[in-house]
Amino acid sequence: MSSTGSHRAPTLAVIGGGQLARMMAQPAIALGLPLRLLAEAEGVSAAQVIPDQLVGDHTDLATLRRVTEGARVVTFDHEHVPTAHLHALEADGVAVRPGPDALVHAQDKAVMRRRLAELDVPCPRNAVVTTTADVEAFGMPCVLKTTRGGYDGKGVWVVRSADEAQAAFDAATAAGVEVLAEELVDFRRELSALVARSPSGQAAAYPVVASTQLDGICHEVVAPAPDLAPALAGQAQEIALRVAGALDVTGILAVELFETTDGRILVNELAMRPHNTGHWTQDGAVTSQFENHLRAVMDLPLGSPAPRARWTVMVNILGGPTDSGHLYDGLPHAMARDPHLRVHLYGKDLRPGRKVGHVNAYGDDLDDCLERARHAAAWFRGDLGDESE
Repeated sequence: MSSTGSHRAPTLAVIGGGQLARMMAQPAIALGLPLRLLAEAEGVSAAQVIPDQLVGDHTDLATLRRVTEGARVVTFDHEHVPTAHLHALEADGVAVRPGPDALVHAQDKAVMRRRLAELDVPCPRNAVVTTTADVEAFGMPCVLKTTRGGYDGKGVWVVRSADEAQAAFDAATAAGVEVLAEELVDFRRELSALVARSPSGQAAAYPVVASTQLDGICHEVVAPAPDLAPALAGQAQEIALRVAGALDVTGILAVELFETTDGRILVNELAMRPHNTGHWTQDGAVTSQFENHLRAVMDLPLGSPAPRARWTVMVNILGGPTDSGHLYDGLPHAMARDPHLRVHLYGKDLRPGRKVGHVNAYGDDLDDCLERARHAAAWFRGDLGDESE
């Protein structure tokens, strides 16, 4: 980004008021970047920490134009802004980062699969299906996904019969989207390769991490992935960097992968924004994913993705079956028990299964990091009693 002679940095508009936008605020302050937020409602997570804000609908072009007026760049907390609106903002002279031609590959799974096939990127066998007969012809058991709108396990079905497949078609019809069938992969674990890329083409790759899911939601991340063969780690990073370059991604790209039981890696999903599997970088990397996302979209030189410690473990704090979690009342317990623990709460009300925060533990002993992070997250959630030490 060339100098403008101004003492004030250009405004960066952020669409979406969730915890990802919230966690962009701290590095933005450090970099002197003014943020302007489009929040879906008053008092949402990011709106609590970004004062320059507008409450409105991200699917309304007039609202998008209001929030980006005078902003040099616009970026995103989520991937649900209509592609046509993003092209309209570009025509208005706003730098949309990542751009609509890149972002559509994170918005539409069918588009993503076709493009990755052209790039010869290893993926699960897949096909767009329109009837239950198509699903039977594809082969069951399989995974059905709506091509747009799904996240955190929503819009995904594992089906073993034609009757089970009907629910996916009903949901897709209601949403006006297609259904993608994918093979049910026999995988050892899930991995994630995270990279940052700037408009000038500079890129930085974080260590490949292992993640575990709970009810379709990312629950735990270990950085780096334990016992991952160096060749597979290098292949995962190469795929992420190649995809980022080929799709002209600006900002963070998260490539979610399966490590199969026979020693291969397959691309599962793409996300073009800071990602749950990168939250460990807040405390475990020289430059967090949130800072590197901001640096990238503003075309500033990227920071080092190198880890600060041998191991970092992130565990999400999810709302329990009741609202009996400790959350803010739990801070004295968590901090007193583990002065090295890092706690990140999102300012959200408790709700079963909802992400309301996460903890990071780092050090030289993986088992110790796992125990510390898991204990703290369980205590905040309310799974452990007040007497727990």
